[in-house]
Amino acid sequence: MAFKPLANRVLVRRQEESNTTASGIIIPDTAKEKPLQGSVIAVGPDAADEGINEGDVVVFGKYNGTEITLDGEEFLVLNSDDIYGIIQ
Repeated sequence: MAFKPLANRVLVRRQEESNTTASGIIIPDTAKEKPLQGSVIAVGPDAADEGINEGDVVVFGKYNGTEITLDGEEFLVLNSDDIYGIIQ
């Protein structure tokens, strides 16, 4: 994959959530919501200056970013302002 974000943009791979609840109920794919956290794959230069690094797990808003497909895999391109925080 050859994708380099520009300025304050960040390329994120969404983390998959569990298919079952804590009580063991299986959630069908049609009822699942998209995860609101993901792993940072690539970082633009301005976002790196803000402290966001490759490999970080970040939390972002439900309707933020632009979905793209690279090499058959779905990613999300976010502005660094759309990232609420880094999970440590």
